[in-house]
Amino acid sequence: MAYPAVIRTITFLALVPATVAVADRPEFAKVGSWAYQLTGYEGDAIRRLTAAPVDLLVIDLTRDGEADYFRADEIARMQASGKHVLSYFEIAAIERFRPEWDDVPSDLMAGPVSGWEDEQYVRYWDPRWWPFVRARVDRAIDAGFDGAYLDMLTTYEEINEPTVPFDERARRMIDLVAKLAAHANGRDPAFKVVAQNCPELAIDEEADGGLNRRYMAAIDGVAIESPFYLPHNRLCQAEWCAENRTNAQSIRATGKLLLGVDYVRGEARRGEAYKRQREAGFIPYASVRELDRYVPEHGRSR
Repeated sequence: MAYPAVIRTITFLALVPATVAVADRPEFAKVGSWAYQLTGYEGDAIRRLTAAPVDLLVIDLTRDGEADYFRADEIARMQASGKHVLSYFEIAAIERFRPEWDDVPSDLMAGPVSGWEDEQYVRYWDPRWWPFVRARVDRAIDAGFDGAYLDMLTTYEEINEPTVPFDERARRMIDLVAKLAAHANGRDPAFKVVAQNCPELAIDEEADGGLNRRYMAAIDGVAIESPFYLPHNRLCQAEWCAENRTNAQSIRATGKLLLGVDYVRGEARRGEAYKRQREAGFIPYASVRELDRYVPEHGRSR
């Protein structure tokens, strides 16, 4: 989830030389490292992210969580350092600090997200929600992002909506992800879609190969929060943790990207998170739950 940050416009061109040699990037499916930061972009944070020795960055659409959107020249400079850059946004929830908040019909909102009283689930299957999703995709494409990193797919299982059965909510989430991918690829065939959490949406035991073909065709990768550690430093031993890893590995077996992020503190625990994730087939990252800073892997340099 995104968090509101201090509004401060950064003069990005002052942080990065005007002329930057374009570095070779690995193919998206061969990305081997990543970083994930949603706020805290003031100061030299953008310079640090641009210089980070990773193949992929996930950042918010904005610098301030509100309306100070990243520009195309800024994204191009991050890409010139040899990175793919994905835009983070929520596909089935809305935060109060987002500029669209006042435009979302009140009857589309379906209660506060647990633990985040300033964030509301939305009835994402309602046709009136689609324009908000489409606008975020279009903004990401116009800014030159390589793709979208979709959060809050978990709405389908967490929302209090007794009139729509659980299985139907799952189907409607797949519909929304597929519609988003079709719209994005209609504008930019190279645009990537990475879904955070809910790898079970890809599983269909009755389908050939055990996977939902429509969902798999819509995504280029999946990211799992807390594959091994809950915030902060608590070993994830619940049944759903193992299920997430198993389902995510089924997606990875088809050649899709598999990212992991554990929320831990301390160099030793970060090292353990990286080791566990790599052994399980994840492209690893470890940070703090606030995602307000870049936390490098110990000893890693480009």
